[in-house]
Formats: sequence, structure tokens, C-alpha cells
Amino acid sequence: MSFQKLDELGHKLESLEHALSILGADEATHMASGGGEKRAEAMSNLAGMYHEQATAPEIADWIADAEKAELTEDGARALREFKRSYTNATCLPTEFVRRRTQATMLSEQLWRDLRAKNDWQGFRPALEGVVKLVREEAQLRADALKLAPYDALMDQYDPGNRVANVAPVFERLKTFLKGFLPEALAAQNRRLTERPLKPFAGPYTVEKQRDLGLAAMAAVGFDFDHGSLSVSHHPFCGGVPSDVRITTRYRTDEFLSSLMGVLHETGHALYEQGLPPEWAHWPLGKARGMGVHESQSLFVEMQLAHTREFWEFAMPLVHQHMGHDAMRGWEVDDVLNRVNHVERGYIRVDADEVTYPLHVILRFELEQDLVNGKLEVADLPEAWDAKMSEYLGLSTLDNPKDGPMQDVHWPGGAFGYFPSYTLGALMAAQQWAALEKAVPTVRDDIRQGNFAPLNDWRRENIWLQGSRWSTPELMERATGEALNADYFIAHVKKRYGA
Repeated sequence: MSFQKLDELGHKLESLEHALSILGADEATHMASGGGEKRAEAMSNLAGMYHEQATAPEIADWIADAEKAELTEDGARALREFKRSYTNATCLPTEFVRRRTQATMLSEQLWRDLRAKNDWQGFRPALEGVVKLVREEAQLRADALKLAPYDALMDQYDPGNRVANVAPVFERLKTFLKGFLPEALAAQNRRLTERPLKPFAGPYTVEKQRDLGLAAMAAVGFDFDHGSLSVSHHPFCGGVPSDVRITTRYRTDEFLSSLMGVLHETGHALYEQGLPPEWAHWPLGKARGMGVHESQSLFVEMQLAHTREFWEFAMPLVHQHMGHDAMRGWEVDDVLNRVNHVERGYIRVDADEVTYPLHVILRFELEQDLVNGKLEVADLPEAWDAKMSEYLGLSTLDNPKDGPMQDVHWPGGAFGYFPSYTLGALMAAQQWAALEKAVPTVRDDIRQGNFAPLNDWRRENIWLQGSRWSTPELMERATGEALNADYFIAHVKKRYGA
């Protein structure tokens, strides 16, 4: 009976999640400029209703009673996820949530203004206040979850991952990439000497780019009966599994960035569309964390859409939808030169496949020290510069806007999030290796535009599993072993080496 009450609660919460997700996606894409105030009021009230229902005191009794009942295997796993969600939702006192919300909102607003002015000293007190609250939150969550403070923060984004498991993998990857980056740049220079970067033959109309994006989405398996493509200031995947909303943005001087953005978000969307519908109202039916979600987007964008086989399939698609003049004189190698270009840079979101993990590892190391009290905000610029200089050969000491002020995550209090980005890349490479073992013909299938075998493997091993397993368990069941950086290392060696 108690589990039935949890099941009924799940349906109510799913409805509220649905409304909030669709309203949020619409706000970023189609909402009229004058609708913001009432939209914020509506979403705030709905969020309040959700929180009130999700944290009701009687839920603890329902969970305790259900733990004594005989449940099916999936029922027991669903109960575990109900309990995990409830613990996470109730472990922070209301008074603390109010203080944190106010501090992070003010910090984000200040960050938007002061980052543009490169004003670290003006921003520092606000970040110090956020870090103080993050330390408090980490301890509250640690006490409730029986974890170390930083593990408790990271568990919000990737359930089951711990510093003890992640740090050695990142250390192995960091050591490799620091040595490999000069090799990759040298190999790239040799390739570009023989085949220089081809100029784009724009302008490329938004209408034609949209047609190409829609065709690429359809080819790789996007279900347009349960999703759509729109335009927004920043690409995202939102909505709900039955109505996934993805967005992109367009430039008219080139089209590859938009296409790759569409494919990245399509990777997220395929995961959402592939989740088990019968569990949609349970936490068990949700995607298994940010790292796994990122593995699905990077699987499509990097493991698939940056390959020769994909572009042998896609070049005719480009000509069909963009016109033959769109890539006048371009061959597959010219596209690969563009999409696989490596460059040292300051900005994480603009980084390539080789340098991106170093940006993330830098943040992972620094935010652990901030949370654990080994590093103070006042010393952050120097600490950031030391790692940036060591890992990427660049200095940010007199340029904090491209250093510790670069991302919105810390001003917004999102500590423990950054590891998910590179964990996703590592998982995607490991999944690809497992796929090739299971489906040896997959590269020929891609060349012919047959993406069904690739999606079938992911549907069975990732999508339909929902949240039945922790992140490490899901990877081990899907690939036969724990997370291993060697697969990503082998991947970048093959793609970017001599």
C-alpha cells in the first residue's frame, strides 16, 4: 500500500515536471518578450507545488513501510531511487535553501556584469560568500548521504561516482594529454602543410542549415513524433521524453558549428526518447545522471559525427540540402581538418576534444580544494594560473575573466558538476569500443547511413536501463569493465596522432 502511494506521487510529480520543462523550453524559444514576468510567476508557483509534494513528511513513512514489503526486483530498485531523491530533496533546511538561493542569484547577476569588466576584486566577495555556503551544503549532504563532502556534491550529478574512483582516471588522462598535446599539434601542422584549411563558401542561409540539421537528426534516429528543433541563444536539450525540445543557433559564415550543435543535442534527445516509458513517473525511469547524459551527446557528436565514415555518408546530404556550392571543392579530409582541429585556448566551451579534458580536470582539482578548505577564493587566480600554465601552456594571471571568472557554475553554486563533462567523453569512447566489439560492421553501417545497429546497442545497454544502476555499475554492465581512460586515450591517439 505504501509503495502504491509512492507510485501515485510519482504520477503527480511527473505531471508537474512535464509542465515546468515545457514552460522552460518555451521561455527560451517562443515566449513573447513581454511574457517573462507572468511566466516566472507561473513557474515559481509550479516549482513550489513540486517541492511541497516531493518533500512531504509522510513520504518518509511510506518509504519505511515499503522497505518492509515484498517488491519485484524493479520495484525494489524504484524504491531505492525514491529514497535517494527524497533524501536529497529534504537534507537541506528551508532556511539554508533561501540563503543559498539569494546568494547565488546575486552572485550570478554580479558575475554577468563584472566578468565583462575583468573585475576579479569586485566579484571576489560574492564568490567567497557562495563558497562558504557550498561548504555548508556539502557537509549537510555528506551527513545525510554518509559520504565525504565533495562526494556528496558530485553524487547530485553522477550517482555512485566518488573521488576515489574518478581522480585516478583523471590523473591518468591528465598525464597523457599533457604529453600528447604537443604531438597532436605537430601532427596537425604536418597535415595542414599538405592540405591547408579550406575556406567556407558562404553565406549559408538559416533555412538551408535548418533543413540539413533536420535531415541529420532524422538520419541518426531522432523521433519527430516526440520532439522538435528550435532556435535559442544557447543550444540545449529540454522538454520531456514524450516531447523533447532541442535547439541550436546559426551563423551564416559557416555551418559546421550549427550542425555539430544539432548532433550533440540530438545525442541527448535520443537518450531521453529511449528511456523506459513504463517507468516515466518513477525516479527509476529518469536518465542516470549528467555524465551518462553527456556520454550520449558526445557519442553522437564526437565518436560518430567526427569520423570519416559519417562524413562519407553526410557529404551527399550536405549537397542535397545546402546546394552543391555549399562545399565547393571540399572533400571528406577537408571536413575532418575542420571538425578535428586542435588548438590551445583559454575558453573551455570552445575547446577541442584533446584540450577540453584538461580544462575540466583543472576545475575538478580546484573545486575540491575550495570545498575542502585547502584553497581560499582569494588565492584562486594564482592557483588557476599555475594549473593553466602547466596543463595548457597559457597564463591567465592578469586575465581573470578567462580564468576563474570564466564559467557560471561557481557563481551559481554548482560545485561537483564539472567532472561530468569529461566523464561523459571517457564513457562515450569506452561505449564505442564495446559497440565495435559487439557489432564489427558498425563502421560500414554508418558509411551506408544505417544507424539502427548503433542505436540498438545503446538502447539496450544504456537508454532502457534508466536509473536501475549507479553510474559506475551502468558502465560496467554496458562495457564489461569499470571506467577506463585507456579507451579515450586510444581514440585520440588514432584521431589526432601522427
